Amino acid sequence: MDIGLIALAVILYGIFTQESPDRVVLLPDPEGKTGAVVVKSAAGEQRLDAAFAAAAVGSRGAIATSQTDAAGVTLRYGDALGAQPRRPVSFTVYFISGTDELTPASMPVLEQVKQAAAGRAAPEIVAIGHTDRVGTLEDNDALSKKRAEVVRATLMSVGIPSTQIESAGRGEREPVVATADEVAEAKNRRGEINIR
Repeated sequence: MDIGLIALAVILYGIFTQESPDRVVLLPDPEGKTGAVVVKSAAGEQRLDAAFAAAAVGSRGAIATSQTDAAGVTLRYGDALGAQPRRPVSFTVYFISGTDELTPASMPVLEQVKQAAAGRAAPEIVAIGHTDRVGTLEDNDALSKKRAEVVRATLMSVGIPSTQIESAGRGEREPVVATADEVAEAKNRRGEINIR
């Protein structure tokens, strides 16, 4: 199977016995978009590229395709789907130029982060600091680390345990908006907060 082609697919397998086929069901992502998956066996291959398309691979390698729907998937695989971890979520906060001080507009985002973390049994949070291209690489590396630490400290101050928060700085290396050197860009002066 070529998983690289999938926008979002969940592969669900049946009971692994000689009599029961392996099953693959292609599910849409939360926005309703579907990628594709190629199911291969010794007897051939089938491409699934429609929401709720299904394939069953028998013990001799024959591939039988079918179509199901959301209700059918829930009925058959509801317990397995319910056991999956929640999808990761991301938030972005912004900093005042040349500082590790959050913009006032970023403060409400931290409350959203707190609520999202509270809704998970054991959240893992990564705070990543970024800069624009004003200043040297070395200075921006240091500033991005400070920004990540500010986000981490702020999240700890609203009750998120330090053991659940990692921080890292990326300097000016991963801009949202590409600019020439020494160009100030507010969207690049940011902190990413990823929760999984």
